[in-house]
Amino acid sequence: MLSWRSVILLLTTARILSTNDPSTDEIPLAEAAGAAGLNGSELAEAKRYGRLELSCTLIDKAIDAAYLAVAALLLAHPLDNWLQQLSPPLKEIWTLRLTALFLIVTAGHVAVSFGLSFYSGHVLEHKFQLSNQTFGQWLWRYAKRMTLSVALSLCVILGLYWLIWTLGHWWWLAAAGAFFVVSVVLGQLAPVLILPLFYRIEKLDRPELTDRISRLAAGTGLSIAGVYRMDLSAETVRANAMLAGLGRTRRVLLGDTLLDGFQPEEIEVIFAHEIGHHVYRHVLKIMLGGLFYSAIGFLACDRLLAAWVSRHGSPIDYAQLPVYSLPLMLFILTMLAMLFEPLQNALSRHFERQADSYALRRTGLNDAYRSAFRKLAKLNKDDPTPHWLDVVLFHSHPPIAQRLAMADAGREGDL
Repeated sequence: MLSWRSVILLLTTARILSTNDPSTDEIPLAEAAGAAGLNGSELAEAKRYGRLELSCTLIDKAIDAAYLAVAALLLAHPLDNWLQQLSPPLKEIWTLRLTALFLIVTAGHVAVSFGLSFYSGHVLEHKFQLSNQTFGQWLWRYAKRMTLSVALSLCVILGLYWLIWTLGHWWWLAAAGAFFVVSVVLGQLAPVLILPLFYRIEKLDRPELTDRISRLAAGTGLSIAGVYRMDLSAETVRANAMLAGLGRTRRVLLGDTLLDGFQPEEIEVIFAHEIGHHVYRHVLKIMLGGLFYSAIGFLACDRLLAAWVSRHGSPIDYAQLPVYSLPLMLFILTMLAMLFEPLQNALSRHFERQADSYALRRTGLNDAYRSAFRKLAKLNKDDPTPHWLDVVLFHSHPPIAQRLAMADAGREGDL
C-alpha cells in the first residue's frame, strides 16, 4: 500500500534531465539487436515482454490511483463511523481505530490488485520463461512480501499520525528527520534480516573470485563484511549482484544465476560497477536527497490535508485530525510519488552511467563488460531500445543499447 518510495521524492537538476544521453530512437534497431547479442526472434520476444510489462505497470498505477481516490472520497468517512459504532475501544482509542482503518483499506487494495499481481508476477514471468516458481511458491513469497510491507507501512502511518497529533504544524519536518533515521536503520538491517526472509544466503567459497573483489575494493575506502552467494535460482533465471548494507553489515551479494553463468572477468566488471556507486557516494546522496525531498513531500501533504479539512471554513486542528483522513494521505503520497518518479529515475540513470564508466576505467575489461551485458540482456529479456517515453517515465537504468555503446565508443568521462 504505502511504500518508502512514496515519500522519497528525489528531484534532479536540469543538467541531469538534459544529459547527453543518446536517444534510443537514434540507434538503428538491427544495430542495437546485434550489439546486445540478440537475434531477430530474441529481440521480438524482448520487445513483447517489455510492452506487456509496461502495460502491467500502467494498469497497476491506474488501480492504485483509482482505488485510493474512491477510498478517500467515498469510503473513508463511512468506514470510520462504522468502526466507532462497532466497539467502544475503537471509538475511544484513535490509534486502534487508525490501525483498523489502515488494515481494511489495505485489504481492499490487495483484493482489487491481486489479479494483476498474479498475472505480472507469475503468469507473465512463466510465459517468457523467466520464473522458476510454482504457484504455491509464488503465493508464499507474495504473502511474505505483503506481510512485511503492511507491517512497515503500519509503523510509518502510526508514526506519522502520532507526530501530527503531537507536534501540530511542524509534524512534516520531524517526519522527514524520522524518515532519514529509519532509512539508515533499514539499510543496515536489509542484508542480515530482510533479504534472508526471501533468499538463502551463504558465504561464497570461491577464493579466486573473492580475491578479485578484494583487489577491486582496495584503495576505495570500501569496507566489506564478506562476499555471499544468494539463491536467486529458486525464484528466477535472472542474474543479479548487489552491494548491500551499511557500515558493519556492508556485504557483496552475488546471485547464483550470475555465479553459475558468468565468467570471473564478467563478474569482476559487474562488481566494479557496484564499487562505482560507493566511490561516487550514490547511497549517501540518495539518502540526503531523500531527507530533503521527503520534507517537501510531507509539507505538500500537510498543505493539502489542511486545505481539505478547512474546506468548510474551519482551520485544521492537528490534535484532532480525523482518522478518516488516512486514505486521503495515502492518496496524496501516492500521487506525489508518481509525479516525481520520472525525476527520481533520471537521477538513478545518471548514477548508473557514472558507475558503468567507473567500471570500465577501473578494470579496462571492455570485452568482459560487453559480454556481461549481452548475457544480462538475454537472460532478463531486456529490450535494448525501449521507447524513450518508457525510459523517461519508468526506467531506473539506461537501456542496454546505450550501456553497450559506452564500451564500444570507449566513453570514459562522467556523464
